[in-house]
Amino acid sequence: MAINILIVDDSAVMRSMIRKTIERSDVEIGEIYEAENGIDGLDKLHKNWLDLLFLDVNMPIMNGMEMLNIIRNTPETSDLPVLIVSTESNAQRIEMINKHNAGFVHKPFTPEMLREKIMSVLGVPQ
Repeated sequence: MAINILIVDDSAVMRSMIRKTIERSDVEIGEIYEAENGIDGLDKLHKNWLDLLFLDVNMPIMNGMEMLNIIRNTPETSDLPVLIVSTESNAQRIEMINKHNAGFVHKPFTPEMLREKIMSVLGVPQ
């Protein structure tokens, strides 16, 4: 079964790195969508069926935590697998991410680290 993914990050370089890692992850990929902020991300989320969301924390217009709060408080998206990919190192913020049932990958990351997290949040045996 192919999965559809949305990558929300204000850095085009980071979106590209995540995309390339996903494409090499041995997961069958359907569509990969991209957004540069939370507002654009929510728009793409509501227009497309998604199986996994990659989300940066620090973005302009609407940050990742605001977007994550909306996703978790919306019945149609409340159980969407989310991976936060961020430079965030604040322990309280990371604890909040965990409370929102989201995985966390610290930037910079290796392709192996990202692949492991993808498989974990999707429940794919490794």
